[in-house]
Amino acid sequence: MLHAQRRILSRPPSLPLPLCNCRTFFSKPKTIGFDDDDAPTHPTSGLPRAPRSGEENFTPQPLRRPIGLPYPPTPGQHTGIDARSWRQRRADLFDAEKHRARRRKLNAEAVRPYFREWSNLRFDSGKSFVAPRALFRAQRALYFPNLVGQTLASGRGTQCDTTPVLLGRVSVVRVFSGKWAEDQTASFVSKALESVVRASRGRAQNVFVNVEEHAVKAWLVQLFMPRLRGLVPVEEHGRYFLVRRGMEGEVDGGIARLNGKVGYVYLVDGEGRIRWAGSGVAREEEKSGLVRGVERLLGEMEGRRRTSEVPVVQSEKARAVAAVAMAA
Repeated sequence: MLHAQRRILSRPPSLPLPLCNCRTFFSKPKTIGFDDDDAPTHPTSGLPRAPRSGEENFTPQPLRRPIGLPYPPTPGQHTGIDARSWRQRRADLFDAEKHRARRRKLNAEAVRPYFREWSNLRFDSGKSFVAPRALFRAQRALYFPNLVGQTLASGRGTQCDTTPVLLGRVSVVRVFSGKWAEDQTASFVSKALESVVRASRGRAQNVFVNVEEHAVKAWLVQLFMPRLRGLVPVEEHGRYFLVRRGMEGEVDGGIARLNGKVGYVYLVDGEGRIRWAGSGVAREEEKSGLVRGVERLLGEMEGRRRTSEVPVVQSEKARAVAAVAMAA
């Protein structure tokens, strides 16, 4: 027994095992993307998600919260052009934090496979979400981003901003890439909507944003610009934009453009805020909802105009009364 005790005491003490989480080794690596439930908090968190890879049944959900960017748009934003000087680029080359931000951006782009967007079209023709029944409140609505592109009215190489076109008017903005997506956005336009826009006398308008990030496709669109000018009414040439850069990352995620092959329609008020949005092929209730939304925004604009005119009329009456009193 004494021999056994000596053998136990001579044995080296066992080292404690390091604490670990088995999920660290056996779970799938996390990625940042539109269809990732573990993605970091974003202004559009809680929006209907895009279909996951391998998912067989997917139903688009109603849009229950405002979408857009949290700051007002200004001309010159989201040009997609690197305006840094050589000194700034050299400094960023040796900046570790900039490298990490660039790595996160590349990871986010890598989890959006090209063919997944095509495969997701089998669900309700790619519809990402169902339009809300009512407008988003102006106090909580977010902003439509400023985009830069060539218009049918501008010459080749002349870039124009969308913000000056949108401010001060009620705009039905149609964002698409390709003829199929353009036809989807056209499904939201009914005869009732056309009559409301026509009767507004310029206070309501249609805006077209043709997104072509691929260089060859953008070159083909520019090649057929003369034909587009013949198809689009002359008064809308300045509101038809060909956008090549600036739609990635924050912009796409902010406006809930979950699939680049699908068409999206946004109802933007005179302050540049997104008050309503639709995607894919329009349903009947979505068409009527868009018409009601345009009429509601036109009514709000008319109410603000009358409110601003009341002090002017009262001041003119006061001056007239004062002039009569002085003459007496």
